[in-house]
Amino acid sequence: MTAIFESRDRADAATEKLKIYAQPQRLMILSYLLRGERSVSDIDMATGIGQPALSQQLAALRQADVVKTRREGKQICYDLADESVRLCVRTMEALLTDQPDPKRVMKAATFLGTAAERPITGTGAAGFAKIL
Repeated sequence: MTAIFESRDRADAATEKLKIYAQPQRLMILSYLLRGERSVSDIDMATGIGQPALSQQLAALRQADVVKTRREGKQICYDLADESVRLCVRTMEALLTDQPDPKRVMKAATFLGTAAERPITGTGAAGFAKIL
């Protein structure tokens, strides 16, 4: 694998990928989806993003292939696209705390289960960042 510093194309691709995650509402959605597949109404209730912003952010995540969808009658359910997305979101949650603990970051990066299997500590924005 080529290191980012060795390839401008690789650096550009990495930057574009990071832009998807670097939006507060999208990051909130992705964090919530660590718990598994959810309907649009579930995502709305949990994040409080509201329409039409939620629809716009979900469309951006779909377009970037970060989430996948499944239709259930009239409802559309969303889930993280794959394990690489799950790894990225879990690692960001571990890193982006007030005082990241390297051991917790490594544990998040290597954890194979879902966030629902881990205890949630804290509430609000701080809890979001400290889910691990």
